[in-house]
Amino acid sequence: MRFEAITWERLGDALAERLLDLKPDDGSPWPRVAFDGAPAARPDDLARRVADALQIRGRGSLAVGTEGFLRPASLRFEYGREDADAYYDGWFDSAALWREVFGPLESGGTGRVLPDLWDPVTDRATRSPAVPLAPGGVLLLHGPFLLGRWYPFDLTVHLRLSPGALSRRTPPDQHWTLPAFERYESDVDPDGTADILVRADDPRHPAWRG
Repeated sequence: MRFEAITWERLGDALAERLLDLKPDDGSPWPRVAFDGAPAARPDDLARRVADALQIRGRGSLAVGTEGFLRPASLRFEYGREDADAYYDGWFDSAALWREVFGPLESGGTGRVLPDLWDPVTDRATRSPAVPLAPGGVLLLHGPFLLGRWYPFDLTVHLRLSPGALSRRTPPDQHWTLPAFERYESDVDPDGTADILVRADDPRHPAWRG
């Protein structure tokens, strides 16, 4: 397995170049790409870098974060506020992602994607309007635990942190989530499952295999 050292800027450009020719297998006009990783790995930053690089190249895209599709607090905290298994299995609203994000991008879909659904601060619906994604535009979905759930991605990128780096870069009040990422490694093997693997231990100089 050969990794190439790279800067974040060059990585964003390299991924954008790869996405220019990406065609969905199901005949949809909208490629769907996962940027999978723990919050400490900042998959949102990489997704936005790729979105900017695609814009420069004349390709539309929409970055959507799964943090906007959390379930209501009454469901997230049913087993306590610091239950790692609940975080892994029950915090993110998969049904809403299928309905509001993936469904409109199926072949024959409307292309109108809801960018978020639930505000975890107010614990209320965001009421954001749907955003139209023109045919050929790329969905860039970012967040944790995206692999192994049968989401219809056409390309998957996993940002990996070693256990030590994950612990160091996760705020102390979020350390209770660390067992969930251990479980994810064991259950899904994201390193081996993802199409592109990014080692993000050094926040300045990642390495990638793609």
